[in-house]
Amino acid sequence: MKFLSALDSRDRRLLLWCVGIAVALAGLIGFLVPNANGNDNPLPSSYLAGRHGARAAYDTLLRSGYPVQRWERPLAELAAAAGPDTVVIFAQPFSREPDDIKAVRQIVERGGRVLSTGFWGGYILPGGAPDTPSEFSFAACELEPEGLDPLAGSGTVWMVPTATWQVGNPAQRVEYTCAGQPAVVEYDYGKGHVVWWASATPLENASLARAQNLDLLLSSLGPREGRHFYWDESLHGDVRSTWSYAAGPALTLLRIGLPVLGLLIVFSFSRRSGPVREPAPPERTAPIEFVEALGSLYRSAGASSTAVAVALERFRRHTLRLCGMRPAAIGAQELAAVIRRRLPSAAPSLESDLAACEEAVLNESIDPREALRLIQALHAHQESLAVEAKPVSRSA
Repeated sequence: MKFLSALDSRDRRLLLWCVGIAVALAGLIGFLVPNANGNDNPLPSSYLAGRHGARAAYDTLLRSGYPVQRWERPLAELAAAAGPDTVVIFAQPFSREPDDIKAVRQIVERGGRVLSTGFWGGYILPGGAPDTPSEFSFAACELEPEGLDPLAGSGTVWMVPTATWQVGNPAQRVEYTCAGQPAVVEYDYGKGHVVWWASATPLENASLARAQNLDLLLSSLGPREGRHFYWDESLHGDVRSTWSYAAGPALTLLRIGLPVLGLLIVFSFSRRSGPVREPAPPERTAPIEFVEALGSLYRSAGASSTAVAVALERFRRHTLRLCGMRPAAIGAQELAAVIRRRLPSAAPSLESDLAACEEAVLNESIDPREALRLIQALHAHQESLAVEAKPVSRSA
């Protein structure tokens, strides 16, 4: 018994080809899609277990009794419910949206505490003054404590700074520096408190256990009792909603596969469901309609010289046959000479009209009215030459 024997052999072959191509594409996509948990992913997300991820920091907070949860919904919803007990962690966020900046400002103004890292982490902060470092360094830096606040007493901290802070506001206190540039800054804003790091290195998986990096994280978050902590993931590229959990490669393949499958079904059955009667032949248009259509075509294309060329070639062939010669590509002057020898009584304007037509063929910008006049002149010459070439019957 054959596989799907109820199907036509061609339909069965088409179905097998489609299934084979779909399996091959699924395998290729699975092979080429990069591993999000790899060490090459620089995103300090609480979901990632690579060296730059922040899964270890998030799990450490949970095991330490911190009431922390991931925030994946629009930030405006968190701002609407924020209060003095709200603490939000923005690990290397990326957003320039006014709505996100406004939401962070509302969280702080309502008494919330915010820890943000990186250049864009400083950009979204109220009163933020992030800047690019004057000297870029890709090596880890042992931060030097500068402030007198408890945050500066966290201990030895290692960081790879990716930004710095513009000093000058006395309300903003520099707690740690790297090579003389601010690396950890904190300040009060409204009813809330802001802590900024030059990068998220201290809370990354590969650096959390180094020196007192974990102590810096806990000191930046403040007291644990009576507060609720949110680890923001909404500014890492995707804003989660109810339908976001259905997203991913499977949904993409489904969106592509369903239309393709529908087209295959239509093509499979429509070839046997076509009309059983021959379509009626199109009606021939009247000669005047053809002439008008042809004229409109020449007018829209700006091909007046082409119309003159066609008329001149038709006149050349017709008159050479009248003169007993084979059609040949000869110039206007030679053609006029041939006609004069065979039909001496041709119109006096023959030579000038032929020369004007030959010149108009090479002039693509000729005026349509002038082209029409030359074509009418050729037609008049053709009719007069045809009458002159007819033999005259003599009476007995």
